[in-house]
Amino acid sequence: MSAAPSQARRVFPFAGLLLLALAVQVAMERFFGRLWICACGEVKLFEASVHSEGNSQHIADWYSPSHVEHGFLFYGLAWLLLRRFPKWVWLAAALVLESAWEVLENTPLIIDRYRSATISYHYYGDSILNSAMDTLMMTLGFWLAARMPVRLTIGLALFAELLTLYLIRDNLTLNIIMLIHPIEAIKTWQAAL
Repeated sequence: MSAAPSQARRVFPFAGLLLLALAVQVAMERFFGRLWICACGEVKLFEASVHSEGNSQHIADWYSPSHVEHGFLFYGLAWLLLRRFPKWVWLAAALVLESAWEVLENTPLIIDRYRSATISYHYYGDSILNSAMDTLMMTLGFWLAARMPVRLTIGLALFAELLTLYLIRDNLTLNIIMLIHPIEAIKTWQAAL
């Protein structure tokens, strides 16, 4: 009987951190005028088209795997920089980074950058639902990285990168490249899909 309360005490800081990060993220996005759900009025489990106004508006899309990869990367970064701290501190740092990115990503600065420098011509920012799900996807990646062997984590990240590269001609690596230093040849290749 004593195992259940002990387990609850170990899980509580993690769940509490996640809820706090989501609450702050959602409040900030709402303050900046983000819509709760897609302007179309629907909530889909998965939006398959990356070239539609529904992309980044629903529960999941082809960019969801990149957020799982964020979790892998943040776990690795925490392992490098925060090893002497408890794991809840690692997760807190990852949640701060992901939530801050989600808020920044939905500002006119980044939305305009996506629309001008990448193939995301129809990108108008995430819905709050999609943004919150992106943070949950990062948390899933963080949780998986904490439990899987390093080789498996790296293998899954490579699989996600190659799969999305093949299916939509985009992935986390290309997304970062195109945001920081757009390459016209990549943009042309991506637009040919």
